[in-house]
Amino acid sequence: MLSGFELWMFLAGLGIFLFGMHMMEESIRLLSGAAFRTFIRKSTGTNVKAIFSGMFSTAILQSSSAVSLMVLAFVGAGIMTLTQAIAVMMGTKIGTTATAWIVAVFGFKFNIDAFSLPLIGIGGLGIILLARSPRYVNISKFLVAFGFLFMGLDYMKTSVDQLAEVIDPAAFAGYGILVFALVGLVMTAIMQSSSATIAIVLTMLFSGVIHFSSAAAMVIGANVGTTVTVLLGSIGGIASKKQAALSQLIFTVSTAVITLLILPLLTWVVLDLLGFDNNLVIGLALFHSVFNILGVVLFFPFISKLAGFAESRISEEVKEFSKHIHKTDPSVFDAALEAFRKEIARQLRYSFVFISLILRPDKHGKQITYDDLLRYHAEIFEYYTSLISHQIEKDESEKADKLLRASRNIMNASKNIHDLAMELATLSNEIDPFHQRAYKSIEDRLTKLVSSGSPLSQKITEKKSPEQLLEVEELHKMIESEDRNFIRLCGESVSSKELKKVEITYLLMLNRVITQSSRMLIFSIKALVEYAETGPD
Repeated sequence: MLSGFELWMFLAGLGIFLFGMHMMEESIRLLSGAAFRTFIRKSTGTNVKAIFSGMFSTAILQSSSAVSLMVLAFVGAGIMTLTQAIAVMMGTKIGTTATAWIVAVFGFKFNIDAFSLPLIGIGGLGIILLARSPRYVNISKFLVAFGFLFMGLDYMKTSVDQLAEVIDPAAFAGYGILVFALVGLVMTAIMQSSSATIAIVLTMLFSGVIHFSSAAAMVIGANVGTTVTVLLGSIGGIASKKQAALSQLIFTVSTAVITLLILPLLTWVVLDLLGFDNNLVIGLALFHSVFNILGVVLFFPFISKLAGFAESRISEEVKEFSKHIHKTDPSVFDAALEAFRKEIARQLRYSFVFISLILRPDKHGKQITYDDLLRYHAEIFEYYTSLISHQIEKDESEKADKLLRASRNIMNASKNIHDLAMELATLSNEIDPFHQRAYKSIEDRLTKLVSSGSPLSQKITEKKSPEQLLEVEELHKMIESEDRNFIRLCGESVSSKELKKVEITYLLMLNRVITQSSRMLIFSIKALVEYAETGPD
C-alpha cells in the first residue's frame, strides 16, 4: 500500500525544512540583536498593545516558542507582570499563523525550483564573498534559509503526491477528529515546531491524502503542541514563570476545545461562506488564523482573572529574608544596631548575587529576583522604624540613619542594574567590535565589583579589621579607573568616527549609571566597615 511513498525523500524534505526554519530564526535573531526583546518589554503598556507585541514579534521571528520563552525570562526577572505575559503569549498564537500563510501562498502556487534555487545560490555566495561583514552574512543566511524552507516543502510535497495515488482518503473516515488533533499535538511536541507540522498537514491536504476537517484538527493539535516547549522552559523556575506557563496552557487548550466543538461551523464558514472550497490550502491557513483570533477575542476580557487563577494555583513561596533583625529586640539598642548592621551586610551580599545573575542569567545556584530585594529592603526599613521609635541618644540615631542610608544605596544600585538589564542584554548581542569592547568593559567592572565586594561583605559580618577600609579604597580606585578607561574608549571612537554621536551619548549615559551604582555599593561597604571599627564586639 505504501510502495509509492518515498520515505527518504519525505524525511529529507522534513529535515531541510526544519533546518531552514532554524537557520532563518537564528539569522533574524542576529540581525535584530536584542531589538525584539526591547520591543516586547516596552510595548506591553496595555493588554491590547501586549497582544500586538506578541503577534508582531512572532510573525517576524517565525517562532512562537522563542517569543514565549523570552516572555518567561522577563516574568522571572520581574521585568514583565503576569498579566502582560499572558497577553503577549496570546498574541504569539496569532503571529505564528504567518508561517501557514507563507507556505500556503508561495509553497503551492509557484515553481519551487525557480523560487528556492536562486535564493540558495545568491545566499550561499553571499556567505562566502561577504564573510567580513557579519550583517551581510546573516542576510545571506536568511536567503539560504528561505530557499531551504521551500525546497524541503517541495520534497515533502513530491513524496506525499506519490502516497496520494495509492491511499484513499475515505480510509481515514473512521478516525475521529480527536485522533487527528492528538497526532498534530504529538508531531509538534516531538519536532518542537508547529510550523513543520502545519507544512506537513498542508502538503497532505494539497495532495488529497486527508480531508479538510482532519487537516483542521491536526492544526488545532499543533497549536496545543507548542505549549510543550513553554512548559519545559518553566520547569525549575520561580513561581511566576510556572504561572505564566500554566496560563498559556489553559488558554491554548481551552481555545482548542472550543474550536473542536464548533469545527463543523468554522469549516462551513471557511469553505462555503467564504468560498475557499476550491483552494483548501489557503482555506486551512485562514482557518488557522480565524480560530486563534477567536480564542484571543473570547479570553481577552478574562486575562486578569486567568492571571489570578494561575496565581491561586501556583502560589509564590513566602520568603523571610532577614536572619539577624527578627531575632533581636529593637529596644536593646546596642544589640539591635549590631543586628541591623549585619542584616544590611547580608542585604549587600544578596545584591551582589542579583547583579551576577543579571550579567549571567543562565547561571545556576541561588536565584534572587528584584522582588526579593524589594521585600528584603522593606523588612530592614520596618526594623529601622522600630529601632528609632524608642528613646535613643542623638549619636545613636545618627548611626542608625547612616546604616539605613547604606541600605538605601544598596537598593538604589540594585534598582539601577535591574532597570539596565535589557540595555546590557542589547549591548552584549551587538556584533560590531566597538560595542563588544564596550560591553566587555562594563561586564568586567561589575564582575570585579561582585568578586571583590561579596567576600568583603562577608568579612564585615564576621569581624572588624582595619585592613577592610584599605580593601574598600582599592575597590573604589578600580571603579574610578574603569570609568576613565570607558570614557577614553568612547573618545577614541569619536576620533575614529566608528560610531554616531547619538550612540556615543547613549553609551556614556549607560556608563554613568553603572559607575554611580558601583559607587553607591562601595559607599555602603565603607559605611558598614566604619561602624564595625567603632561598634560593639
